[in-house]
Order: sequence, then structure tokens, then C-alpha cells
Amino acid sequence: MSITPQRKAEVITDNARGAADTGSAEVQVAILTERIANLTEHFKTHKKDNHSRRGLLKLVSQRRGLLDHLKKKDAARYQAIIEKLGLRR
Repeated sequence: MSITPQRKAEVITDNARGAADTGSAEVQVAILTERIANLTEHFKTHKKDNHSRRGLLKLVSQRRGLLDHLKKKDAARYQAIIEKLGLRR
């Protein structure tokens, strides 16, 4: 269910704005998207796991907040991350 350290490092390098960037909004959104995808796969086999479903909703809300912040601060960066990750909005 959780993201492996190797996969997390790949996501960070793919979405980092600079060499030492690990905490920008783009990186955080990408990591949350990866975790959300993992949980979505988990729910295909464990339909009644409501405790994890609550965690999924929390992650989605967290990602939405980061995307709203990014949209307010820099619309171009917002559009770029949305297209790169294939998110709907």
C-alpha cells in the first residue's frame, strides 16, 4: 500500500523544480497522486476496507488543497502539473 523509497525518489526527481527540491507543491502533489493510485488498486481487492478509505479521502483532500494553493499562486505551474500527472481538473 505504501510507496517504496525507490519509487518515491523517482517521483521526486521527475517532478522537482531544482536539484535539491523535495518539498515544492509539485513534488508533494506527485507523491500524493502515487499514494492515491496505490490505495485505489488496494480497494479493487479489499472493497470493505473502510479504515483505509478514510485515509484515501484525507489524501485526496490534501492534494486538492495543494492544487488550490498552486492555482492561486502560479496558474502556469498548476496547468503543467495537472497535464503531467493526468489529473482531471
